Amino acid sequence: MRTSKTFSIQFWMDQKKAINGEGLIYARVTVDQKRLSISLKRKVPVKLWDTKNKKVIGNTKEAREINQYFELAKSQLFQSYQDLKGRGEPLTSDLIKSHFLQEDQSTATLQDLIAYHRQKIQNTLTEGTIKNFKVTENYINRFLKSIKIKDILLSKLNYKFLCDFESYLSGYYPKGHPKAMSHNTVMKHIQRLRKIVTLAYHMEWVDNDPFRRWKTTFSKKEREFLSDKELSNIATHRFRIERLDRVRDVFLFSCYTGISFVDIENLTPKNIWLGDDDKKWIVTHRQKTNTKVKIPLLHTAELILQKYANHPVTQVSGCLLPTITNEKTNMYLKEIAEVCGIQKNLTFHMARHTFATTVALSNGMPIETVSKILGHTKIATTQIYARVLDKKVENDMAALQEILRQKELERLKKSSNR
Repeated sequence: MRTSKTFSIQFWMDQKKAINGEGLIYARVTVDQKRLSISLKRKVPVKLWDTKNKKVIGNTKEAREINQYFELAKSQLFQSYQDLKGRGEPLTSDLIKSHFLQEDQSTATLQDLIAYHRQKIQNTLTEGTIKNFKVTENYINRFLKSIKIKDILLSKLNYKFLCDFESYLSGYYPKGHPKAMSHNTVMKHIQRLRKIVTLAYHMEWVDNDPFRRWKTTFSKKEREFLSDKELSNIATHRFRIERLDRVRDVFLFSCYTGISFVDIENLTPKNIWLGDDDKKWIVTHRQKTNTKVKIPLLHTAELILQKYANHPVTQVSGCLLPTITNEKTNMYLKEIAEVCGIQKNLTFHMARHTFATTVALSNGMPIETVSKILGHTKIATTQIYARVLDKKVENDMAALQEILRQKELERLKKSSNR
């Protein structure tokens, strides 16, 4: 079956519609014997047009400039042909014309958009968020490769493309992982793609938003945290290995402050302030949201800082705690969990969950205060951490029972006095 395409470009003048002795020049694009003419918006005197050689006669400055313009147009048309061919798009004279003229940004592609978005967020989003978008970009490229194309016109993005991308992600097994992506991880990648495509829609690179009928759904997932007993087991265990001791202490510091790993890495003595109550506070900004947080130091957290005040690592780095990489920290936390008899998948982020649930909320701290300490911009975000513990249910029910008992006694007392 014939699959190759023939392609040619020729210039010609429409002498029949010449006005005042000047004719408009066109580029005739031929793809598989199908022709289409594109106006180059240049008029040339009929007597100076060389019909045989398809250029302006003469060696004047004006003649050279016009001929150079024609050569540039020819080069750009050929580049349009090459670009479309490289993307695996159907090669037609109409599509080449559209690409050449850049009509209404209709020739903008997904790769063009991704490149523009990458540049746009470079200095506006945090390093972690940029990294997440990069991961999503890689999955988009893998998906395009799986359907045997390198790129796609934004005008071709539709609901089916999104469904196919979701199916691809749901069946993809990341290297080194024991199973495919979870539903929520798939939704996160599609959510990032949606933000990228929405940018194109707002810039009018596309007429229709392919996500207009798309609904992102997330499965409700319980955030794991350490109980009082588990937290105590980790805090009181004597580790013979120094690296585990250090990782345990940094983890505990987060459990009693709610500060994330990346923000702990950035803490220096300048972040320790003395409050009006003559007690120490940590004042910093969350890297993720740039939100200012002010946290009174609990006794346990202050003891950890004192322990490492003169540690060689903190002396050299100038930081408050001797941290290592997040990846190694999480790896060592697995060892700590095993040694301490904890069956949960212990990760550093669990420290924030533990602070919010076990340390703060279960001991009566109002959710508004917890939200402020965690640096959340919306209280709805904090509510994800707010678990009603069995112990609290038991205590609250006991308090309710006592109130009802007192009311019953008062009712009986009133009845007996009648």
